[in-house]
Amino acid sequence: MAILSYLTTTHFDFGAVRLLPKELEKLGVRRPLLATDKGVRAAGLLDVVLGTLNQGGALPVFDDTPPNPTEAATLSAFELYRSAGCDGVIGLGGGSAMDLGKAVALLAGSGGPLDRYDPLTGGARHIAMVAPIVAIPTTSGTGSEVSVGFVIVMNDGRKLTFASPKMIPRVAICDPELTLGLPPALTAATGMDAVTHCIEAILSPVVNPPAEGIGYDGLRRAWRHIEAAVRDGADRDARWHMMMASTEGAMAFVKGLGAVHSMSHAAGRLPKLKLHHGTLNAVILPTILRFNEGVSPEKYERLAEAMGLPKRTDLAEAVTIRNRELGLPSGLAAMGVTDSMVADLVPHAVADLSTRTNPRPADAAAYTDLFTAAL
Repeated sequence: MAILSYLTTTHFDFGAVRLLPKELEKLGVRRPLLATDKGVRAAGLLDVVLGTLNQGGALPVFDDTPPNPTEAATLSAFELYRSAGCDGVIGLGGGSAMDLGKAVALLAGSGGPLDRYDPLTGGARHIAMVAPIVAIPTTSGTGSEVSVGFVIVMNDGRKLTFASPKMIPRVAICDPELTLGLPPALTAATGMDAVTHCIEAILSPVVNPPAEGIGYDGLRRAWRHIEAAVRDGADRDARWHMMMASTEGAMAFVKGLGAVHSMSHAAGRLPKLKLHHGTLNAVILPTILRFNEGVSPEKYERLAEAMGLPKRTDLAEAVTIRNRELGLPSGLAAMGVTDSMVADLVPHAVADLSTRTNPRPADAAAYTDLFTAAL
């Protein structure tokens, strides 16, 4: 069993989920709210986790997390947390469920309203306490189990990134067993999400060599093992490496992310399309690799090296080919985004927190061109 002591304590290996009761006891959590979604319940993973706990089915479960977690869903989950007398949160699922769990823990510890904590207005200073969180990922993509933030679609239509070291879960339990049998399309989308996290964290101009080194290692693992994981859902070695790459991607992006995420967040807030975050990142990544090319040539060479490619490889083209091989959409248009939507998307991308750490400045005119190119 690997124990990763970076940002938080992460228990990592097959069978790690069995450590949940002991970790809750250490935290003094006796009645956690379990935040998840209906897909996790249908896959039987909720039962696996509840089966490790003496209270089992007596625990309150919120399984109405939408694909892009919303403020409305967060408030519903928080009401259940309060009415059930909870004292902590277990986030079980992909990034959506873990992010919603973090939002509930923030409200439980520091009160509402949620937009009071918007980091773009200095809201992180209002965070006094956060209820204990144990995060258990069931996909290998977001790395929310070790990340400093969470993303919520607000009632006013904005998709906000909330970030503070206080939002890092107290404990992460990464059990690759929970990802065995994940469908190929979801494996591909979440896996390319991890690839994007590593690449954008590396390219961020923020100086943090340890985090950058972790990003290179995560990228190396993800690029080498994603095809095997997609091809065979029972490949234990591939699943182990993909989950490690996902966790490392979030460890790396303490440096910040970039324009891929700014655009992805802008498109992911569209209620009618309900676009998957990891798929958006995969589709947008080639466009931003072209946009940023030339700003950090040494990093581009090291990215190619980590991916096992020649130094002067066209990284944007390499990602485009990999997306095609994995069966991912060819562009935003294939996901339902139209040219008429671009004007609405641009201001949200400009205002997004990730724009601040893109290596090349991007304004409204740039984002208009980028969205058009990504179609």
